[in-house]
Amino acid sequence: MAPKPKKTSSKKKITKAERLRLLQEEEERRLKEEEEARQKFEKEEQERLETQRIEKEKWRQLEKKDLERRSEELEELSLLECCFPEAEKLKRETRALAQWKHYIQCDGSPDPSIAQEMNTFISLWEEETNETFEQVIEKSKLVLSLIEKLKLILLETPSCDLESRTIAQHQGSILRLQELLSQKVDVATELLLREASTLADLDSGNMEKIIQDENVTLYVWANLKKNPRYRSVKFSETQIGFEIPRILATSDVALRLLHTRYDHVTPLYPNTITKEDHVPMVMKHFKQEEHIEKAVTEEKVFAEENTTNQAAESQSRQETELSFVQEEEPNSEALENIDVRKAYYQEEENSKGPRYELEMRLLSEVVSAAQLRLVENSVEFPHTNEEKEVDLCHFSTLGGVYHLDILELPPQCKPVKGWVLVEIRQEGLQRFTYPPETTEEPDPENAFPPIEVTLEVRENVIFFEDPKVIRWDAEGKIWKTDGISEVFYSREDRLISFCLDTLGPVTLIQDAHINMPYQSWELRPLGVNRVLMTVTSLFTELQIHIKENLCMLASVKLRSQDHLSHLEGKWMTPVPFILAMKEAGLNVFPSVNSHFYVVVNNKVPLVEMKAYRQMALLSSAFAFSWSKWNMVCNSTRVVFRVKEALAEAAEDRLWGLLMFNGDRAQMLKIREDSEMFSEALQEETEFHSTLYHMVKDFASAEAMERVRHSNCQFIDSVCHMLLSTRVLSYS
Repeated sequence: MAPKPKKTSSKKKITKAERLRLLQEEEERRLKEEEEARQKFEKEEQERLETQRIEKEKWRQLEKKDLERRSEELEELSLLECCFPEAEKLKRETRALAQWKHYIQCDGSPDPSIAQEMNTFISLWEEETNETFEQVIEKSKLVLSLIEKLKLILLETPSCDLESRTIAQHQGSILRLQELLSQKVDVATELLLREASTLADLDSGNMEKIIQDENVTLYVWANLKKNPRYRSVKFSETQIGFEIPRILATSDVALRLLHTRYDHVTPLYPNTITKEDHVPMVMKHFKQEEHIEKAVTEEKVFAEENTTNQAAESQSRQETELSFVQEEEPNSEALENIDVRKAYYQEEENSKGPRYELEMRLLSEVVSAAQLRLVENSVEFPHTNEEKEVDLCHFSTLGGVYHLDILELPPQCKPVKGWVLVEIRQEGLQRFTYPPETTEEPDPENAFPPIEVTLEVRENVIFFEDPKVIRWDAEGKIWKTDGISEVFYSREDRLISFCLDTLGPVTLIQDAHINMPYQSWELRPLGVNRVLMTVTSLFTELQIHIKENLCMLASVKLRSQDHLSHLEGKWMTPVPFILAMKEAGLNVFPSVNSHFYVVVNNKVPLVEMKAYRQMALLSSAFAFSWSKWNMVCNSTRVVFRVKEALAEAAEDRLWGLLMFNGDRAQMLKIREDSEMFSEALQEETEFHSTLYHMVKDFASAEAMERVRHSNCQFIDSVCHMLLSTRVLSYS
């Protein structure tokens, strides 16, 4: 086989000169790419800097424009916010009118704002003796009404209008009424137990009595037979009752369960008293001016009356015989005197311009201070002093108080020859001590086990979780959780059973912040001077109607299901409405200590207050809603959604995001579903000093017309509800 020919190399050897040329070309290409990259970077950087410069210039121009019109916008806002002092003035007039109406009614009930009338009422009721339980219950309606009115006076009246002496008087009247009502109930119970033998049941031989009212329910059982086997006490047609030990089953005792829908056990917390030094200077000036004007007016009127009286006396000395016509002459002089007074007051009315402005300025200060207090937070954490003490800032009592008592059975009435003899003990109704303080011999049969109690939970109260039972410690004057065991709650039957070491007042509690923080909220207009406020929490959705100076619970949804509440359809002013909502277990109203128990994004109080005031001004034509970006921004700014919400095409309009720091409002470029937060300004929008002027840029003329003609009481009520729910901090 012939040998294969050798393959010649296809690649030529690169010479040194060519290699240098290639390296030089590679270096030139690299330098060119670097130059192009550098030029591109410089161009992009120049464009970025130019864009940044343009944005800064635009921002500066917007800030300059905002600064130029700031005073004008704030002045216009100030005129619009005159509705708040106007509303406060109407409240004062309403309170004065209520006093006058009460005076002219002459129904025998005292005016709770007048200490003398309250003292007289209490003294007269103390003198009444031997009242039956039915009579006490009937009288308690008036007493509870007076207590409620006194509490509302303390809550609704601005602190500058209440002197410390007046506050102490009202709180003292409340305590005296509560104590006297409790004493009257004890006396009526004693009268009832004296007749236990005549009211005994034919089957068991023991006495059982149930007396019911809208405020009180009394269950009484008297152990007349002392049967050691009769240990289960169940009141007829109910599941309410006791399981008593042998020692009580064989003793002359009575069991009393008094369920009061009100709570007169928990101590009253003192109101904040505004001292004279804390009153604004304008207040002092106004009081001094008012005092001087009043003195001058009284002096002029007194001088005029003296002149009239002297003329009448001189005429009577000259004429001894008076005819019917002559008797009418003093009346004509009196009419002339009245005309003089009218002319004086008319002149005063015409010249009171500065005085009226001063009064409005004063009321504006008072209202602003009161509104700011509603959004302020306490600095110190509320500590409890004793172990097992209930923190009433964390929990709230619901459903009233169940007064559980073991009473010594008083001597029974005995009919003798047509007479009824009864032994009356000087000490009155006595409690039976259980367990006894000292026991001589520990007997297993006469042990002192806990007493099992079964109670019915009020239907008007909503518990989102199983309620907790607490007892009243009379020595420490506090609610405690010890001495209670084997608690069982049946949600379907609304029955709760537990064992007590010793009987006494008990109540049920629930976390006061169970509906906080809110998952969402919305404020939507329903028409002229009418809005619907919706607050959604983990357990419930509440809808609140607000119109003029009234609020109403529109609907309650529990776990997406409608729930019928006794508050639905009842219109109330804001403060009583909030109290009623809390008593029903629907607490969406944070307190000054709530931030210690709820994780929230607390906003600066002044920023929060300004936002609520201006939202209330716009609420008749604009809808506001929750935004997730509110939690992202810091405490000095609030973010929420806004849109015009007039009837036509309200659903078609898109929500806009608005950021406000108390001094500047701006529309944000981002949307609710954006991935990141940005403070970038929405295109074709500007800065404004107020929310009013911000929404005015995109609002219709009809919407702004409705805003300008909103009722002052309506705006004040909406603002009060926003301040009370604090939706910008607690959602």
